[in-house]
Amino acid sequence: MVLFTIGCKTSSPEPPKKPNIIFILADDLGYGDISSYNENSKIQTSNIDQLAAEGVIFTDAHTSSAVCTPTRYGILTGRYNWRSTLKKHVLNGYSKALIDQDRKTIAGFLKDNGYKTAGIGKWHLGWDWANVDAGNDSIDYAQKVKNSPVTRGFDYFYGFNGSLDMAPYVWIENEQPTMVPTKETVNTGKQVWWRKGPTSDDFVHEQVLPHITEKTVQFINENANKEEPFFVYMPLPAPHTPILPTEEFLGKSGLDNIYGDFVLMVDSVVGEVMKALDQQGIAENTILVFTSDNGCSNQADFDQLATKGHDPSYVFRGHKADIFEGGHRVPYVVRWPAKVKPGKSDQLVCTTDLFATAADVLDVTVKDNFAEDSYSFLSALGVESTLPKRESIVHHSINGSFAYRKGEYKAIFCPGSGGWSFPRPNDEAIKDLPPFQLYDLSKDIGEENNLQAEKPEILEQYRDELAKIVSDGRSTEGALQRNDGSEVWPQLSWMTSKQKE
Repeated sequence: MVLFTIGCKTSSPEPPKKPNIIFILADDLGYGDISSYNENSKIQTSNIDQLAAEGVIFTDAHTSSAVCTPTRYGILTGRYNWRSTLKKHVLNGYSKALIDQDRKTIAGFLKDNGYKTAGIGKWHLGWDWANVDAGNDSIDYAQKVKNSPVTRGFDYFYGFNGSLDMAPYVWIENEQPTMVPTKETVNTGKQVWWRKGPTSDDFVHEQVLPHITEKTVQFINENANKEEPFFVYMPLPAPHTPILPTEEFLGKSGLDNIYGDFVLMVDSVVGEVMKALDQQGIAENTILVFTSDNGCSNQADFDQLATKGHDPSYVFRGHKADIFEGGHRVPYVVRWPAKVKPGKSDQLVCTTDLFATAADVLDVTVKDNFAEDSYSFLSALGVESTLPKRESIVHHSINGSFAYRKGEYKAIFCPGSGGWSFPRPNDEAIKDLPPFQLYDLSKDIGEENNLQAEKPEILEQYRDELAKIVSDGRSTEGALQRNDGSEVWPQLSWMTSKQKE
């Protein structure tokens, strides 16, 4: 018997649904603060540990800078922060927009590819307040801001401009301040301080983290299970100063230090996001990433935490702001149940790499003039990819000092920390130190044995490779690009020197 059909068309299988993407960025959280990363951690981060158990935990992940603003620039642009006009330090709450209006962000890229995009939390990349050119005291908070996140690829934004300790303390929804500030607040207590400045009645420092969480969960609930996938960039203001755990978390860490309590509050935020995904039934096809913008700040009180046996920097030297590993090596966890099996990866990863990885997931080619320093880590998640893996990385400290890592060796092109730990850039001890440092991280993860005199050929090779990355305007394959602003690099004066010794 022959079976046949008349006038029927064979249905094609539906293309796989694009995954939702959520990127949670903690602020000043140390590698050693996460119990799944630090076997000796005295802070038990159960929700982040669950995320790690269900996803891939990266052990060699780094921020592009050891401080806030530059790292955020790198995440959103896929470009090293020092290629922007900001060559060192960070912006403040009154700063103008750092991301050029013509630069494609990951939000804009995903929006072009069918995503609804949202940014909720600490921006710290500047925007243009109304009348700010007349001075900070002349800002018209009744007017919309310009060059806001919604002009940089986000369909929706809710947040504030600087860190939680930087005035003005005003919420912005899309481009409009939610209230005009009518008072000034300041706090000077240890660990809970913030600078004096205009404050809106609806901006309560202690409730900022819960409010951001509420807004994010609301966005997830409203956009779950729609035909259009979503991307959420969730930059938290914690556990950065002011360190303000709510009453529920006070004393919960048992460390007699509110920093530990605030870390547990951050962990709870991750749990709330995971809970929302589960309740909406969309966890399976959501890529959820958790990391930090740099190492732990010394505001956590390292000395006091040491009396309890806890080290936020784990086995690494230094902390936030430093060129040493403690300044930029961070926890980095990625979960995608639909595609990724749980595991651990020692693949070298930079926070600039989210852009290329998202493009790889969508099988979309990244153009030459954006994401110049972004490599896909999709293959490290066990998902098929034909794109090259990251083999080297450029580190950057708060004062603009550079380091270059490739394989087991890390070359540091300054004599000290380049940041806040000893020896600081202006310490007297700097005068007696070699101008450069070279460490074999496979044998000396604590960066104690400087090999610059023993292996000058490696230092020379790394200087040349770094010089090329800087001058080419990119570290990935593609057409050469221009860096923004001045092409003067005080920390790389050897690039133009005829003597390399």
